[in-house]
Amino acid sequence: MTLEATVSLGWVNTVIAAAQRLSVDADTLLATAGIPAAARELERWPIDDITRLWHAAERCTGDPGFGLKVGAGFSPMSISGVGFALQSAATLREAVMMVQRFQRLISDGGRFQVLAGESATWLVYHPRQGELAFSPHQIEAVLAAVIGFASWVTGARMQPARAQFSQPRLGPLQGYQAAFRCPVEFEQAFSGVLVDNTVLDQPLPQADPQLAQVHKRYTRARLAALSTNSASAPEIRRWLAARLGPALPRRAAAAAALGISERTLARRLREQGQTFDKLLDEVRRERALQAVTDTTASLPEIAESLGFAEVSTFYRAFRRWTGAPPVRWRKQQS
Repeated sequence: MTLEATVSLGWVNTVIAAAQRLSVDADTLLATAGIPAAARELERWPIDDITRLWHAAERCTGDPGFGLKVGAGFSPMSISGVGFALQSAATLREAVMMVQRFQRLISDGGRFQVLAGESATWLVYHPRQGELAFSPHQIEAVLAAVIGFASWVTGARMQPARAQFSQPRLGPLQGYQAAFRCPVEFEQAFSGVLVDNTVLDQPLPQADPQLAQVHKRYTRARLAALSTNSASAPEIRRWLAARLGPALPRRAAAAAALGISERTLARRLREQGQTFDKLLDEVRRERALQAVTDTTASLPEIAESLGFAEVSTFYRAFRRWTGAPPVRWRKQQS
């Protein structure tokens, strides 16, 4: 678990590739989203950045079926190691269970729930958005990708018994019929596809038990590495900066968000030469210097916004940070 949901570059590139097929180049898309081109060198993106990318793609393409097109262009190659593991699964149901287990390697931005029935099973998608509201195209892309992947791995076009979305329809109904080839409903209780159990439990043509174990071990190792890298100092700093206010963010809240104990959080930060209190102090310092320099807010107002109970305490902290009281600092900067 991480404090901030992230998504793999493979999924990011799937979105960019779909926009390029509609004659929108990557540089234009990133510039519209307000994301630097260098972000394409990162292994994972914050979930809010890919949401910005989705909204930019909506504007740049003007295509109400863009999400469905992204999902149609999805392949196991888009998710590298996880994709190889899924290909070697014994059945489609086993592949779905592996997606649940290794979802984080693809994206923290959602999870799949399996609701099994006597003759068919619902594959339900629950999005986990960040500060920004998900583009509805993101949801459509995920469900269309489920169909695309299932068709690819089974070697036959998968036709679910039913598909539904919790959101309103975005484009012409023909686009949904082409993507799902089944009845599609909107503004329902959840978003998901209903698949016959015979389809889910049919042996896959590429099933390879030995190869599956190899890929599972590799994917587990990647997942463990991702979990180990959570609670990084930069991640904690971003979390603190987003929550700094009159009520100070607490160590216990950060640990709970990560799903670890406070002691484990302290140990991981100590291994990086940091402490929670030191990171909080750094974030308060940055915010204080900016507020004193760039705003006309009164010093008591600034002190309160940074969680200082007394103005005198803020004054002492500011002098420790800069060597000067805030009034003199403000005059010097102006």
